[in-house]
Amino acid sequence: MLITAQRVTNLTAAVGIVSWQAFWMTRLNRSITDALPTVALTELGIGLLDKLVEDQNSRRRNMLGYHLIKIAPPGGYLAHTNNPAPGNVVMRRGLSWLTDLAPGATVGAGFVGT
Repeated sequence: MLITAQRVTNLTAAVGIVSWQAFWMTRLNRSITDALPTVALTELGIGLLDKLVEDQNSRRRNMLGYHLIKIAPPGGYLAHTNNPAPGNVVMRRGLSWLTDLAPGATVGAGFVGT
């Protein structure tokens, strides 16, 4: 429970960081369409996305937009043909999903050795 003001402050800071990162990645993808994924994502995040989400367009694998489309479906993005690019709310939800998976993947890699 969030009983103390310090816990509320910590939660607000964590949510703010994830929200800012999602906003920044969304805007970066819209302004620089050929940006590299390492500009906004870690190598661990890129590796997780490649293993967990099915490839849709392997030609664009080295572009940020390709990986953002992989982050968006867990956030609620349907990725229909005529849909616009995912927005900030969908990206924040998907990025939260990816952020939650990273510690488990790091620990699991130590046990499995991959």
